[in-house]
Amino acid sequence: REWNIGWADVGPFLALLALLVIGFLINPDFLSATNLGNVITRSAFIAIIAVGATFVISSGGLDLSVGSMAAFITGITIMFMNSMAPEWGLAAIPAGMVVAIVVGTACGLMNGLIVTVGKIEPFIATLGTMGIFRALITYMSDGGTIPIDRSLREAYRPVYFGTVGGISVPILISIAVAAVASFALYKMKYGRKCAAVGANEDVARYSGISIIKTRTIAYAIQGACVAIAAICYVPRLGAATPTTGVLWELQVITAVVIGGTALRGGKGHVWGTVAGAVILELIANLMVLSDLVSEYLVAGVQGVIIIIAMLIQRFSK
Repeated sequence: REWNIGWADVGPFLALLALLVIGFLINPDFLSATNLGNVITRSAFIAIIAVGATFVISSGGLDLSVGSMAAFITGITIMFMNSMAPEWGLAAIPAGMVVAIVVGTACGLMNGLIVTVGKIEPFIATLGTMGIFRALITYMSDGGTIPIDRSLREAYRPVYFGTVGGISVPILISIAVAAVASFALYKMKYGRKCAAVGANEDVARYSGISIIKTRTIAYAIQGACVAIAAICYVPRLGAATPTTGVLWELQVITAVVIGGTALRGGKGHVWGTVAGAVILELIANLMVLSDLVSEYLVAGVQGVIIIIAMLIQRFSK
């Protein structure tokens, strides 16, 4: 692949660098290893889901259900592990992780088929499934919480709180997911098909590319990424609740757009997306440390960021 580097490639990393400098000037503790480690660990969930969203968006789709899907998968995973714990012991944890991946991929596949085979606008289709997943987790938890079994809690903790070589496990998992995704998007035929379908559906169809297959696979990848994020998220709170993953879809789409992926499709930037997720978490952290803006306005600031990013994309053309 030719190295044709533009603003979309370097912009997210320059913004990240600028944010680190601004953060240090406002509060020197901002750049402490502990603070940055915590911030990047917290951003890992959004980064993993946003990597999946990069496939969906670059293929011309959109998924608004990721937050609700994460809550639903978390609930199913915990319920499965709890039911198997008395019989299987700690083996219920890896089995639960497999169940999470299967359920997540199936949820993504369902979204994909509704959009492609059902020919429903992605916005409407995933708005519908967003409501379904949120209702299911509320029903499953009876409006309360689904806590993980006490016998499994300690063994599961390292998946979020553990470190390997001083780097937290969620960060390592998000890097691994991004590395596999960037290989798939940039080096494999499927990645080129994704970009072709997102850039121009008619041209892609005339070139012999299956629109239905390409887009459906993108949604399935999205579902698998949501499941991986849910697996990492379980030990953080040790429970699934009806509010798990609320507004994650806003953060995910914002991270993808900040990362340089055009919302209309055609090209994806995996590492830019990861940088975008870190940028969002850094901004939230800076708001808490600086007292310049109330931390209750974090979602509002994220909303402003996505609008500005879209305006920049629109007028830079």
